Amino acid sequence: MKPILVFGHKNPDTDSICSSMVYEILDRKNGGETKAVRLGEINKETKYVLDYLEEKAPELIEKIEEGQQVFLVDHNSFNQSVEGIENANILGVIDHHRIANFETSEPLYYNAKPYGCTTTILFEEFKQLNQPIEKKEAVLMASAIISDTLLLKSPTTTKQDKEALEELASIAQIDVHTYGLEMLKAGTDLDDYSCEELINLDAKQFDKENTSFVISQINTVSIEDILKREEELKVVIQKQIEEKKLDLFVFAITDILNSNSEIIALGKNAKDVIKKAFGEILQNDKAFLEGVVSRKKQLLPNIDKNI
Repeated sequence: MKPILVFGHKNPDTDSICSSMVYEILDRKNGGETKAVRLGEINKETKYVLDYLEEKAPELIEKIEEGQQVFLVDHNSFNQSVEGIENANILGVIDHHRIANFETSEPLYYNAKPYGCTTTILFEEFKQLNQPIEKKEAVLMASAIISDTLLLKSPTTTKQDKEALEELASIAQIDVHTYGLEMLKAGTDLDDYSCEELINLDAKQFDKENTSFVISQINTVSIEDILKREEELKVVIQKQIEEKKLDLFVFAITDILNSNSEIIALGKNAKDVIKKAFGEILQNDKAFLEGVVSRKKQLLPNIDKNI
């Protein structure tokens, strides 16, 4: 019998990888046969976590067969999922995003909460199922919370995230600030990525009626260093707009130390959308967004209602 595959979204971030691995651990503690997989290459931040634990990344898959049983974490939108998801047997979802472009033919388990991180929901599931949390899963869950909330500084952070991280850090035997800063800094080492790789490291596509747009985000400690490659970045962004027939592509360069972002925005009506969404005028296709660090709570809602 084939195992149930559990995975996060394409271009996986730390939460997607860690949530998949944690769900597999929890399911197997309860007698299940779930297998964590991934839908893309791991980034350097996630590699830091896996190296810390001396763990291998989940197996990479590119598509699934019709009828394959799956469990989704950290996403629900089909255009962010694996090829063939429309014909899969989706058994459940654990997520912290809005529900969009999602439909199933069978009833399923669905646990979605407006927390800063998917693993905060999984932390609660461990508690509800009276399953012990051991060091490995504590490190995975704590790392995901640190990543998604930018060390609890993101506006997506909730008291549930804070409480979960405090307990998980104790079990994991890590100092949240020291470990978290090293982990986040590892993810900002972007020098050896091509511009095409940069804009796809953490890119999500959204569809609204007849409109398609992408919001891509990277974390850095120096926005200026990334903007040294500005012209080349614009070329590859424009190429993706043409290849994917996108209406808008927003590339957010987020300063994790000062909690600001610089965006590059290209596409139809980009100037108008950004002006309405953030009150900022694009100059040379760029705008500085003070205090904006969250795609989920700041970038997406404002862009979505103004595109």
